[in-house]
Amino acid sequence: MDTKELLKKVRKIEIKTRRLSDHIFGGEYHSTFKGRGMTFSEVRQYQFGDDVRSIDWNVTARYNEPFVKVFEEERELTMMLMVDVSGSELFGTTNQFKKEIITEISATLAFSALQNNDKAGLILFSDQVELFIPPKKGKSHVLRIIRELLEFKPKSNKTDIAEALKFMTSVMKKKAIVFVLSDFISDHYERTLKITGNKHDVTGIRVYDHREEEIPNLGMVQVKDAETGAIKLINTQSKSVRAAYGAYHRERVDYFKDSFTKSGCGVLDCRVDESYVKKLLGYFKRRG
Repeated sequence: MDTKELLKKVRKIEIKTRRLSDHIFGGEYHSTFKGRGMTFSEVRQYQFGDDVRSIDWNVTARYNEPFVKVFEEERELTMMLMVDVSGSELFGTTNQFKKEIITEISATLAFSALQNNDKAGLILFSDQVELFIPPKKGKSHVLRIIRELLEFKPKSNKTDIAEALKFMTSVMKKKAIVFVLSDFISDHYERTLKITGNKHDVTGIRVYDHREEEIPNLGMVQVKDAETGAIKLINTQSKSVRAAYGAYHRERVDYFKDSFTKSGCGVLDCRVDESYVKKLLGYFKRRG
């Protein structure tokens, strides 16, 4: 992708997702993800209806009239986007690949963080950490995140979610809002997720295509595994073959939901041909 084409794509993503974050998600994001607590702001004279527990007795004694302490939310937060860039994300049977939807969701979340003056960072992972962009504020930083999501070419096509979670925990010492975006066609990450969920506010966003849920009856079909590169000839007319595939897919989905739920983490499903806007809004409102 040449520079001109890349900038055009970045601009297109920015226009679409920034409008969403400005008009829809900004307030929902703010109310859903709270700051680290309340911090002292100032003292002012007592007004009728103020909580007597907030009276500052030292200042009250000094001026011989009641004053109260005013606190405000310590708002600044850090968002980490953990994005799966393995080979299986380059799949889609409708208008868009899973990767494109993941990019749009990530950009929308990043602009929501920007609007609320929070930091945003990015981890791109396969079966290794491919790229780490430390959290920062600012529009230029968010645009860099979008550029990497669009342009980055991973070294590996495989997936290891546990490895990515271990890395995130090692680099993020303070509590962060973490979104893991993947199709979650993986396993062996529940134990690591529990450790991560104890420290951070984690949400798993599963982006998938409806064609992944079952194999249609198309006769003998040659298929290629996007992550291993293995090519196999499959008889899709066989009911047992279709049933085995369906069972495998349901196991992966169940493992994803059970692992995140048991770890106290959020769960969100987004199908590529459905509106992720409605899904995100519904999730934020349920949590808020």
